[in-house]
Amino acid sequence: MESPLAQAKTTPSGGAVEVLWAFLKLGLTSFGGPVAHLGYFRHELVERRGWVDEAQYADLVALCQFLPGPASSKVGFALGLHRAGPLGGLAAWTGFTLPSAALMFAFAYGVAALSGPWGLAVIHGLKLMAVAIVAHAVLGMARALTPDFRRAAIAVAAVAVVTLIGGGLAQIGAILMGAVAGLAFCRGAALPRGGDLGFRIPHRVAFACLAAYVLLLLGGPLVAHATGSQALAVFDGFYRSGALVFGGGHVVLPLLQVETVDTGWTTRDVFLAGYGAAQAIPGPLFTFAAYLGASLGPQPNGLPGAAIALVAVFLPGLL
Repeated sequence: MESPLAQAKTTPSGGAVEVLWAFLKLGLTSFGGPVAHLGYFRHELVERRGWVDEAQYADLVALCQFLPGPASSKVGFALGLHRAGPLGGLAAWTGFTLPSAALMFAFAYGVAALSGPWGLAVIHGLKLMAVAIVAHAVLGMARALTPDFRRAAIAVAAVAVVTLIGGGLAQIGAILMGAVAGLAFCRGAALPRGGDLGFRIPHRVAFACLAAYVLLLLGGPLVAHATGSQALAVFDGFYRSGALVFGGGHVVLPLLQVETVDTGWTTRDVFLAGYGAAQAIPGPLFTFAAYLGASLGPQPNGLPGAAIALVAVFLPGLL
């Protein structure tokens, strides 16, 4: 049951069209990374529209940060689910994702058409911008997430694990190591109690989603290898990138690089040019996958490649 505070400050449930329109507006205007997106969501949907209260919103953000996938897109999906059920969740994801995905798809064709000195200069400039943005993001996250020696030591150890081992197993190992270290250092810390989220998912549906998440993560590589299907290989590569990243944003970059550049599906220059362009548009950074899917050397590429990559990279977080 909702708390009296939630009942007083939140508005009645709406429809999927209302959710789609609200998130389409956010998808067109939300510049910056996941943290900035969460600020836009709070202003528009908590303060202005009153869909949820502050406690409910804080709980959603905390939950979505803990689960794999793009944080802001998961929060948006959960808000749409809260507002208008499953159709509302789908409407929220579509509205927030579509504008930047369309722009990145168009840019993929623009990069392919660039040639000569001017084209090389544009690509080089975008690559330099990508380097600066990644460095700024790393420094910003380091200041925010490692304010003391213990947490800095955990971060350094995680960097060592990821650097020395590499690949998806290193990501899982670093997360498990951080969880164990957090339990050791933060045992007994009190957690604030938030508000009721106001919606319920049937246990049967929740377990089905969890089973699908694990089945696709573990069975995807086997099926792609057994069938030799390039389309399934693309889906599996982008799905694993979305399933093994926590926090979203710039964190997904090395996983996507492993799946696309290291496999020879695209070049490092094309990869960095698209990543630089992704910083100049609103919406979730994970729509960079649409650019990569459209830019793949082997089939599927173009619109089918963009659609497969986009759905695959977002699907784990939504499940």
